[in-house]
Amino acid sequence: MPKPDQPNLEPPLVEQAFARLRRDVLAGSYAAGAKLKLDELQNAYGYSSSPLREALSRLAQEGLVRADERRGFRVAAISGEDLADITRMRILLDVPALRESIEHGDDGWEAAILAAFHRLEKVESRLSDGPVALDESWSELHRAFHLSLVAACPSERQRIWGASLFDQAERYRRFSARFRTVARRKSSEHRKIMDATLRRDADTACALLEEHILSTQRNVMAALKAAQAAQS
Repeated sequence: MPKPDQPNLEPPLVEQAFARLRRDVLAGSYAAGAKLKLDELQNAYGYSSSPLREALSRLAQEGLVRADERRGFRVAAISGEDLADITRMRILLDVPALRESIEHGDDGWEAAILAAFHRLEKVESRLSDGPVALDESWSELHRAFHLSLVAACPSERQRIWGASLFDQAERYRRFSARFRTVARRKSSEHRKIMDATLRRDADTACALLEEHILSTQRNVMAALKAAQAAQS
């Protein structure tokens, strides 16, 4: 008897194009402000113009790409002013989201935080001690840990918008890592946030998270100044 057709487990082309473009934009493969030409993207990724346009539109909704009907798409610019706005909005959304998660989170939420931290710490322990750019797997687990902290926040919009802002800040973190002159281990910061969260000390946990977000802004601003000095 003929075997039944195997289901196609590949994600749709739009999802594939979106994931690959998003990864490369976050990684800094395309310079800030660079024009994203459809013909060049077709050659680079092998997709037709339709899924690429849809992927670019979704990236524009996330703030990673800027759309102009007459000029096409460009990678979003990098600036201190933009980072300050991202940081301000992250504090407005993520800190209250953590407080509400502490109020509403159950045992499953606590277990998910512990598991996310464990995976992140294991990967970080394997990174070299030198000032290297952020490891791809570390970045994914870092995101998962932060999202686990606020996963019990009742507002879905707050969680979605917070995740989008986290991704916009990720591009700045990647930029900053390329100019880092000393290693920066974050596991101690993450552990302190986790410990305060799990003992339901909302004031301490929220203060630590806010400082954690602000420290990213300070590090990136130092990298921006270093980059400007190198170009002058």
